[in-house]
Amino acid sequence: MKNLKNFGGSFSRRRLLAGANALSVSLLSSGLFPRLARSGEPIKIGFLAPLTGEVAAWGKPGLDGCLIWAEWVNALGGVKLGNERHNIEFVAYDNEYDPGKARTGAAKLIREDGVQFIMMLGGDTWPGVQPVAERSGMLVSTLLPSDLTPDTTTLIAPAEVHPIYNVTGVEWMAETFPNLKSAVICAQDDALGLPSLATYLAAFEAEGIELQQDPLLFDPATTDFAPIVTKMLSSNPDIVSLDTCYSDYVHPICEQLFQQGYEGKVISCTADFYEQIIEKTSKEFMEGFIFQFPDFDDPALNDPRVNFKDPNDFFREYNRRYPGEWGAVSWEYASIMDLWKEAAEKAGSAEPEKVLAAMKSGGKGAHAFGEANWWGREFFGIDNALVGNWPVVVIEDGKARVKAYKSIPDWYDRHGELLIRHMEALGQMYYQRG
Repeated sequence: MKNLKNFGGSFSRRRLLAGANALSVSLLSSGLFPRLARSGEPIKIGFLAPLTGEVAAWGKPGLDGCLIWAEWVNALGGVKLGNERHNIEFVAYDNEYDPGKARTGAAKLIREDGVQFIMMLGGDTWPGVQPVAERSGMLVSTLLPSDLTPDTTTLIAPAEVHPIYNVTGVEWMAETFPNLKSAVICAQDDALGLPSLATYLAAFEAEGIELQQDPLLFDPATTDFAPIVTKMLSSNPDIVSLDTCYSDYVHPICEQLFQQGYEGKVISCTADFYEQIIEKTSKEFMEGFIFQFPDFDDPALNDPRVNFKDPNDFFREYNRRYPGEWGAVSWEYASIMDLWKEAAEKAGSAEPEKVLAAMKSGGKGAHAFGEANWWGREFFGIDNALVGNWPVVVIEDGKARVKAYKSIPDWYDRHGELLIRHMEALGQMYYQRG
């Protein structure tokens, strides 16, 4: 816990503020607190992500979180632009993680619904949206900075810098368990799996962890993971990396690891709905599982440098409304809206161009996990990713706990050339994508 030693002061002021905010929300919902008058038309925000299908776990929970965010913001007066206040309304479109449907959805959201900002998961769906966004000048956010290129001037990655933050989990693991020296990796062969694979390869090499066999790339249509796990375990690795596998893959892979008697370390980008994995395996099997996304009831989220508003209250309310559905993206889209709201109020306008200028003014931003820099020119060709610290999360006694906040820029300063080399080897640098 040494990495958290200096990340925990001034709790009393934070608790008082959190308590006051929670009381305000409670009074608002009960009708005992006056709602601020509105004078402007509602501002519409587009939510263009997979809400059904195998990638829905990285779309639908984010929309649910945004609806809570909007309810709370609107109850406290909405967004103040100049002398007018505006409610926020979300307009959702299910792109089913299909580029063609994403393009259709973007056109509808812009032309018919009149949205001022569009949030996406990104990845395979971004190429379908890019020409629509370019023609309209629409501001779009992605959770996958690998979408960024010098030409994507209105695309931002303000919540997560996937997949680069995965280096923080490997770095912490190597520091904490220096005896772990060998690893195997599996990944789905797509726009999420490949750049993440390059990142894990670079992170393992930086720590002197040897890959026991070539990475196992599987078709996204795979449903039987027994052969894949058998092949991975054949080399008796210290570490099994699940890359950025979708939850529909992480769960059956973990079941197979359990059934085939694996007792080593598991590291993964995500562990969405990990309680279900524990039910299908055991608490003992999942003990020490390393991933990158915290539960927001974690005490480490209450530090005043964390910029997400009332994380514990948000977590409780989310789980009250959507029990068992908290996942990696439940908070991310809402955190993007915090940045958007601050920038819009600073600009005094919801116009995409003005919001983007205000958001990037000064080169820094209030990322969910602390102040961060707008970064990425040498890696993405454009400084449109907000990059700073990222949490390392470990399952202990059946519960996810933040063990450290590690700096992505510090790692990149030391190992950036190594990461670029592995990205190039897999054709994942921005200048290799056409």
